[in-house]
Amino acid sequence: MKNMRKYLTASLFGLAMGLPAFAHADGGELHLYNWTDYTSDEMIKKFEKETGIKVTIDTYDSNETALAKISSGAAGYDAMIVSNDFVPIFIKQGLFEEVDVASMPNFKNLDPKWQKRSWDPDSKYTVPWVWGSTSYSVDTAVYKGPADSLKALFEPSEDMKGKIGMFGSPSEVMSLALLYLGKDQCNSNPADLKALNALLQAQKPFVKLYNSDGTTERQVSGETVMHEQWSGKALASRLQKSTIKYVYPKEGVIGWMDNVAVPKGAPNRENAKKFLNFLMDPENIALQQKSTGYQSAVTGSDTFLPKETGESPEFNPPKDLKIVFAPSCEEKATRAYDRIWTELRQ
Repeated sequence: MKNMRKYLTASLFGLAMGLPAFAHADGGELHLYNWTDYTSDEMIKKFEKETGIKVTIDTYDSNETALAKISSGAAGYDAMIVSNDFVPIFIKQGLFEEVDVASMPNFKNLDPKWQKRSWDPDSKYTVPWVWGSTSYSVDTAVYKGPADSLKALFEPSEDMKGKIGMFGSPSEVMSLALLYLGKDQCNSNPADLKALNALLQAQKPFVKLYNSDGTTERQVSGETVMHEQWSGKALASRLQKSTIKYVYPKEGVIGWMDNVAVPKGAPNRENAKKFLNFLMDPENIALQQKSTGYQSAVTGSDTFLPKETGESPEFNPPKDLKIVFAPSCEEKATRAYDRIWTELRQ
């Protein structure tokens, strides 16, 4: 009875303070695998406080890296973030647990248009993380040329030699280049692949490095003047250096959505499911949006954002902008891209 009194007192105190009962209880662990600099500290602390679950984070620099690691048998992760075009690959290889996201209490908060996504139509495996676009950003204080087309990035002027940064992910470089060329995504047409290879080889002397990490830091420091970039990272760059502009090219942009899934054999599967449900709460996912500058699939989350994010041009693309969500590619196209990428990086 004495212990029961302590139990009730602790619960009532937690409720009085507006906290979940046993917020500080040991709820076990959650091991998260995510892109570098892509997890809100504030959001993770809120999750830990509400659940008592301790979160540890390991990072990667591309979807290809994450796929290689998980498919090689790497174990110990409970939740991971994967882009929409890679979700079907993970599912096909049996690398995700079925967790029936559609039955989770907060699933109702998802915008109806995102409840059924082509890469996970029945929401068996994934919860939307955030979504955004891929284009490029440029420091207008240095580069004075036209910036209304992807031509500035892929067929740059002579003054850009050694001043351009590109992502280290072949799928992201190829998808944007194919968009510029006006070619189909997931392309295995020999003539189109020849044109793609020629374009990237001609661009190579202008590229300082191919690296998806540290894109903001490089542009802000002036190490690169122009950089293939995600919309949220471009926002972070501009807030630190006002002359940096995210370009909405006339050819359009690549759209993407990152998704949270539970790897097969996750040691803390139930904690992972709690995390996925937590992310479908508007106030919670807004912390991730605030941290990264991207849109959410959760209805009402934008109301929790600061003006510098919610009203920014990077967060609000033009209404008539062409946004192409790159699909998951078949093996034939993937192998072709790998050959082009290997030759490019030699």
